[in-house]
Amino acid sequence: VHPNVSQGCQGGCATCSDYNGCLSCKPRLFFVLERIGMKQIGVCLSSCPSGYYGTRYPDINKCAKCKADCDTCFTRNFCTKCKSGFYLYSGKCLEKCPDGLEANNHTMECTSIVHCETSEWSPWSPCMKKGKTCGFKRGNEVRVKEIIQHPSARGNPCPATTESRKCIVQRKRCQKEGKGKKNREEKRKKSNKDESKETRQESKGRAARRQNREQRESNNKTQPKKRKAPNKEEDLAPADTAH
Repeated sequence: VHPNVSQGCQGGCATCSDYNGCLSCKPRLFFVLERIGMKQIGVCLSSCPSGYYGTRYPDINKCAKCKADCDTCFTRNFCTKCKSGFYLYSGKCLEKCPDGLEANNHTMECTSIVHCETSEWSPWSPCMKKGKTCGFKRGNEVRVKEIIQHPSARGNPCPATTESRKCIVQRKRCQKEGKGKKNREEKRKKSNKDESKETRQESKGRAARRQNREQRESNNKTQPKKRKAPNKEEDLAPADTAH
């Protein structure tokens, strides 16, 4: 072993030197060179840092740098995230998206253009004026449609989702809210009163029938039983026979 090479290293190094740091790594770790000023130091990591991609070889696992416009990459020619000012498309980082695509500043990717989509018109609403359907002759009726898909930045915008038109109805008076409420209250009181009256009459009838029944039972107990009148034909029969 070279005098500058040590095997009692720290931090995942299999071999190392005082000047260059790690020279080789323990199994499954990635070797990467970090620049410190004019000097490069070897380190061993469980995964490659941002801006690098890992490659495994039989004798060593290495981290290599991505392209200059890539923030992270799967291989040198396939980026997974771009640096600021670039948009990701099919593994490449572009300053401008191709035709038919638009730049998404939220994900920093080139995405398909999305146009607005709406539902069909709803049926026309009842003819109204100032929120009422009575007390007028000329009013307005309205129909609406719902937005199913909002457009992207370069997509076709949504059309108007509300339409209104004039309408004519047969004029009718509005029932006053107070009067209508009063009538409903009077009807309710009258109904309750009638029900109470019927209930009282039924109670009185039951009480009268019970009293009559009790009176008849009392009379039957106090009056003596009447003696049965003799049958005249039976009383005269022996005398006639003897004669």
